[in-house]
Amino acid sequence: MTGAPHGLSRRRFALAATLLAAGCAAPHQGTGRPGDPIVLTLLSHYASGELKAALQGPVDEWNATHDRVKVRTKAVEFNDLLTTFMVRQAAGQGADILQPYCLWNGQLVRAGVLRPAPPEDAAEITRGYGAAAAGSASVGGRVYGYPTEAQTYALYYNRRLLREAGIAHPPRTWRELEDTAYRTTRRDRYGNTLVQGFGLSTYDDSTTVGQTLALLNASGGTFMSRDGRSTAIDSPSGRAVLDLEHRLVSRGASAPGVNVYKAFQSGQVAMVISAGWWTGSLKSQMGDAYREVAVAPVPVPKLGDKPATLATGFMLGVNTASQHPREAWEFLRWLNTEKVSPRGTTRMSALQVSVGSLTGRADDMRTLLGTGGDPNLRPFLDALGYAVPEPNVPGAQQAKSLLRKNIEALWTGQQSVEQSLRTIRRQVDQEVSRSW
Repeated sequence: MTGAPHGLSRRRFALAATLLAAGCAAPHQGTGRPGDPIVLTLLSHYASGELKAALQGPVDEWNATHDRVKVRTKAVEFNDLLTTFMVRQAAGQGADILQPYCLWNGQLVRAGVLRPAPPEDAAEITRGYGAAAAGSASVGGRVYGYPTEAQTYALYYNRRLLREAGIAHPPRTWRELEDTAYRTTRRDRYGNTLVQGFGLSTYDDSTTVGQTLALLNASGGTFMSRDGRSTAIDSPSGRAVLDLEHRLVSRGASAPGVNVYKAFQSGQVAMVISAGWWTGSLKSQMGDAYREVAVAPVPVPKLGDKPATLATGFMLGVNTASQHPREAWEFLRWLNTEKVSPRGTTRMSALQVSVGSLTGRADDMRTLLGTGGDPNLRPFLDALGYAVPEPNVPGAQQAKSLLRKNIEALWTGQQSVEQSLRTIRRQVDQEVSRSW
C-alpha cells in the first residue's frame, strides 16, 4: 500500500498508521487447543461511556460461558473508524469482527474487507429484520452482516412552541411544514432570531444530509440511481426539496449556522428532522422540559402520499482476513439471533434499547418498548417498515460529503438551487463512476 485509502484524509491515515506503528497489533489468535482458546477481536466505535459498557456486557457473558472461543473488544472513535479498518487491513492486522457504518459497506466490499454472510445467516437476516435494515447490511444483493443500530428519521417538535403559535398538531404535509415553521419563528425587536421554526443546520451530516435525504425519500426521490453509478437527486423531487429548504432559510425560519442539537434542547427550535438515537440524549439532558418534546412522521408533499424516510445504521460482519470465520459467525449468531429471558429478545436488541436506540428487529422492539415506554420511539419503530436505506455503493462516503458541501453552499447563499443540483450531479457522478 503506497498511499492513503481512497476517500480518507491524510490526517486520519497518518493517525491510524501511527497507532499501528506504536504497537496496536492484533492480539494472539490462539490455536483452539485446550488451554489456548481462539481469541476473536471485535473492532467498533463503542469507545466510551454507556455504549462501551453495553457491548461489554454480552461479551463478558460469552467469555464466561465459552471456553474454546473468546472475544476481545477494541474500539476507536467513530471519526477514525473507517480509516482504521482500511489501514489495519492493509497492514495485515484487521480485526476478526468489524462494526462498520453501513454507508461504507460498498467501499469495504470492493476493498475485499468484508466476508459475505453464510447462507443460513443471510436467510436469517433477510427474514428477521426489516427491509431497510437488511438492505443497509447488503451490497449488490448479498448480505454481509447482522444489522445492529437501526436509525430512521422522523420529525421532532416542541409542543409548547406549536401550542403558543396556535397550532394543534404537527405538520403532515410540506405546506403545513412551511406554515408551521413561519408561524413558530420568533424574533426580537432588533430582528434577531429567538426561535427557529425549522432547524436546518450545518452542524453535522445527521442534520445537513440526513434530513435532506429524509425529505427527498418522502417526496418519492432518491439520492443515487438504482445501479449506484450516478446521482438521481437532479430530479423534480430533488429540486422540490432544495426549493423548500431554500425558502425556509431565505425567509428566516431556519438559521443553518446554529447548532440545532443545543438550540432545540433550549427551546430555540420548534421542529427538526433527525434520527431516533437523539431521543435518549434529549431525555437525559432536558429533564422536565422533555415532556414538551414529541415525534411525528416526516411530512410528505401532499396528503395521501406514501410515507417514506431515511434509514441509516451499523452492522457486525466478519473480516475476509479472519483465520476463524466459522467461530466469528457463531458468536454473531449468539449475539444477534438467540432469544434470551426475561423478555425473549436478542441480546443485541436489548443492548440497543438500553442506550435509547433500536435494531431492525421490529418484533424485538415492540416487546422491549412494550407499554409505558417512551412514546417518542414509536414513530421511529413504525418507520422501519417504510424507510429507505442510505445508499452504500462504492464511493458513498465521498458522495455524501460532496452532497453536504453543496447543500451548505445553497443554505448560505453561495449557490442557487439550479447551481447546486448541477454541481451535485457533476461532482457525485464523477466520484462514484471512478469508485467502481
